[in-house]
Amino acid sequence: MLRLALYQPDIPQNTGTMLRMAACLGVAVEIIEPAGFDVSDRNLRRSGLDYLDHVAITRHRSWAAFEDWRREAGIRLVLATTSGAVPYTAHGFRDGDCILMGRESAGVPEAVHAAADTRIVVPIREGMRSLNVAVAAAMILGEAIRQVG
Repeated sequence: MLRLALYQPDIPQNTGTMLRMAACLGVAVEIIEPAGFDVSDRNLRRSGLDYLDHVAITRHRSWAAFEDWRREAGIRLVLATTSGAVPYTAHGFRDGDCILMGRESAGVPEAVHAAADTRIVVPIREGMRSLNVAVAAAMILGEAIRQVG
């Protein structure tokens, strides 16, 4: 199963969109705290509507807790980043990969970059900063699902 990890998400509406997408696509979600909003079930339900009953969500209290879990499980970490070297369409996804999306406001710190097994990018036009995180996640997950079947 593919996984989508959200690193300290800032915007509940984006998180809700990604949770709904994950429910529809059968992708597990890892939420790495602290978030920029209350990630209680009540608040997630407001943004994820009735889709939350159809997605496996695991909350990790910190990056360190997530990393301990990931390494113990032997899960490959694929970081989506504007400074990635490999276009997401050229990356060879594998079943079990965990695709990590950074914070809307700041991406991820250098320590997270260093921990990633690979860094991918969604190429965009020169002069543009970035895509909405939920849009980028949808594009990347679509390609990953296409590759792994």
